[in-house]
Amino acid sequence: MKQLIVLSVPAVAIGIGSALVLWTVSSLAELLEGFLWTTLPASFGADEATPWWIFTVLTLTGAAIGAVVWLVPGHAGQDSATTELNGPFPGLKALPSLVIVVTLSLAGGVSLGPENPIIAINAALSMALLARAARVPQQLIAALAIAGTIGALFGTPVAAALVFTGLVGAMKTGGSLWDRLFLPLASAGAGAATMDLLGGSKMSFELEPMGTLEPIYLLTGLVVAAASALLGIAAAWVFPHLHRAFHALRNPIIFTTLGGMVLGVLGILGGPITLFKGLEQTGELLKDPSAYSPGQLAAFTGIKVVAMLVAASAGFRGGRIFPVVFVGTALGLFGAAVIPDLPIALAVACGVMGIVLAATRDGWIALFIGAAIVGDTTVLAPLCLIVLPVWLMVTKAPELVVSPPAPGVSVPNPDTRRKL
Repeated sequence: MKQLIVLSVPAVAIGIGSALVLWTVSSLAELLEGFLWTTLPASFGADEATPWWIFTVLTLTGAAIGAVVWLVPGHAGQDSATTELNGPFPGLKALPSLVIVVTLSLAGGVSLGPENPIIAINAALSMALLARAARVPQQLIAALAIAGTIGALFGTPVAAALVFTGLVGAMKTGGSLWDRLFLPLASAGAGAATMDLLGGSKMSFELEPMGTLEPIYLLTGLVVAAASALLGIAAAWVFPHLHRAFHALRNPIIFTTLGGMVLGVLGILGGPITLFKGLEQTGELLKDPSAYSPGQLAAFTGIKVVAMLVAASAGFRGGRIFPVVFVGTALGLFGAAVIPDLPIALAVACGVMGIVLAATRDGWIALFIGAAIVGDTTVLAPLCLIVLPVWLMVTKAPELVVSPPAPGVSVPNPDTRRKL
């Protein structure tokens, strides 16, 4: 107990620092995004929906990121397509280039989230600053940086607790599960509170509540969740093939620029709502679901999946969780539109849960995001039943990662592999 109390100080410090890094990078990206998509196009008589502007910005973003990956010391760290949340993490030399790349990616409309790069930055900084000063093991510092960043990203320490439940439960150490979760929860709580004080966005929206559960909802919800999981499985199967195709071009500036061009074409086809990491765009979808036809929702789903795969395969740095949440939301709204009497809240929760489960192989985090995204706890009961057959679908399917992580510092994770 005394050790937990002593270590809680660096845990809280890491959580606060992780949130500050996320907020700083996000703020820089928002400023640059406003310039690229509002201020600058206005001077050319265009706006964010102008086709030629979408293509130009994404192509130039790809070229700029490719140049940084190719020429800047550190080369923006490891390829996000080949790493997991628990490492390996880059050295300090790679952090400036990684900050530049993730900022350009977030601002330029690339369909990837900030989670992988921000966790890598926070873990590397925390290990460099605290490993000697506080005499805390590097693996613990990395775990606390992951927890703090997840708490800041989701706006709640619950997400980090669910992510770490499987991890620490598999470790053969003494003490209760709560004792082993104490420090990650402290870091995640500090990260979430700091981000809330700074006015960060949260992954939670409000929809009309599901209401009274009907038996038929279990069947119709399973149809949506299974379709979403199958889409995630298909994406995981395509991922390594697409990654090899882009990287066969050898030079980062070539394949990343080409990736930007493809993303530009996809952006023209899908419009601005299919660009960027997807959180704000998910809120736009949920604000007025009736504004989109089933055909539009199906198109958004397909285009966003392809855009995510292209971005991850073409050398851009970023995670896949935010884009897949948008995909699951669009697919859930499509399911609600074509399946009679299926509540929108349950349809969206099932759509998000299915693809997140396929992407992360973590039932806890899939259930959490599925329920949190609709802001309705009444969907948890059917979700807990629907997740069981969907888990059987995904457990032997390909993983949403290209190759095993390279050697480096990582958090022990015997049972789960977190790709996002």
